Amino acid sequence: MNTDPRDTILSAPMSRLQIIAVAITVGLNALDGFDVLSISFASPGIAAEWGIDRAALGIVLSMELVGMALGSIFLGGVADKIGRRPTVLGCLVLMTVGMFMVTTVKGLVDLSVWRIVTGVGIGGMLAAINAVAAEFSNRKRRDLCVPIMAIGYPIGAVIGGTIVARLLVGHDWRSVFYFGAGITAAFIPLVWWLVPESVHWLTRKQPAGALDSINRILQRFGHAAVSSLPAIPASVRKRSVADIFAPGLVALTLLVTAAYFFHVITFYFIIKWVPKIVVDMGFAPASAAGVLVWVNVGGATGGAVLGLLAQRYSVRKLTIAVMLISTVAVVMFGRTAPDLHQLALICAIAGFCTNAAIVGMYAIFAQSFPTHVRASGTGFAVGVGRGGAMFAPVAAGFLFKGGYALPSVAIAMSLGSLVAAGLLFMVRPKPEGERALEAEPGTPTRA
Repeated sequence: MNTDPRDTILSAPMSRLQIIAVAITVGLNALDGFDVLSISFASPGIAAEWGIDRAALGIVLSMELVGMALGSIFLGGVADKIGRRPTVLGCLVLMTVGMFMVTTVKGLVDLSVWRIVTGVGIGGMLAAINAVAAEFSNRKRRDLCVPIMAIGYPIGAVIGGTIVARLLVGHDWRSVFYFGAGITAAFIPLVWWLVPESVHWLTRKQPAGALDSINRILQRFGHAAVSSLPAIPASVRKRSVADIFAPGLVALTLLVTAAYFFHVITFYFIIKWVPKIVVDMGFAPASAAGVLVWVNVGGATGGAVLGLLAQRYSVRKLTIAVMLISTVAVVMFGRTAPDLHQLALICAIAGFCTNAAIVGMYAIFAQSFPTHVRASGTGFAVGVGRGGAMFAPVAAGFLFKGGYALPSVAIAMSLGSLVAAGLLFMVRPKPEGERALEAEPGTPTRA
């Protein structure tokens, strides 16, 4: 009998339960897209009810990003230490509590605290589900499964935004968070019953009862059981999540983190500023919201297309290509005439390319980091990248305030994707092979 269950997962066709688990990660990622838009939709009602100005509201809007950065950086390490499944479940509980408690607050301080709590849960979950999508897929489909997981964000933004807009017609802003808490809570039993622990994590960590647990999971997947587990030295099982900064990985960690950070600047410029720019051109807020929907429709499409292409071509090269096209698309957005059809088209193209690059980065994270630091590496990169998310709208705002016109601001903000593409050029492809990766931490697979 085979004694390494990781070989079975990597080489055998994916079972129905494996596909379902990856599909659940899409829904979990969609919660991030929903949450980002939900606070944007709720903010006018909050401002009107409490009589707060834009400056105070801006602080509240940034709290979720602060929480996400903290959750990604610190809870990614937890997922590598205690497992993917308990981390995802714990993060869902945090998110549910955070969203529900927002409906009870009476002031900005309480609101900010619970938005941070929600953000911490989202950040930790994002790091963990990237590892889940990678480790529940086989070698043939990994470059498809991780991008599919990542397109959950724009899907959640589009569907969540549509639902929230209807909720606010007859209810106040609290209805947004009641709905969010309910949907988040509904994922807890789904994960509990349908997403077992990662076989890769169990095989490498080998906690008490690991063989029985692995064989139960393999049986649920429809795969043959193993008679024993591969011998992994205790020193290997106890390697630290801090290995992302070890000599064999630190250069890679810094390169992919910096690439993600700079590209996110361009991505969030489009996401955060499109509605305001379109309104300033003389169009109604509803029309501006429609243009933003096309950004997310393009984003979901771009992520799916990149995932399909990644079955045949290098994810790294594809990601570099869409980052370069992103640069051009954002520059073109800054020079587009005030025509709704043209704006919707160029924004859809920009959304296609910028989100495809985000999806590509998640796939690169999954390929680059070994099992014992896969969630930690992803969490660190995403957490630091949220800094780019916070910096982008602020930087664009100061440029506008400084008297720069839209074409100049668009050029400046497009440079994030250009810099990111240059950084990815420095990431060297590595020999593929999960076993070699496990034996030599710090030897990433092909990117």
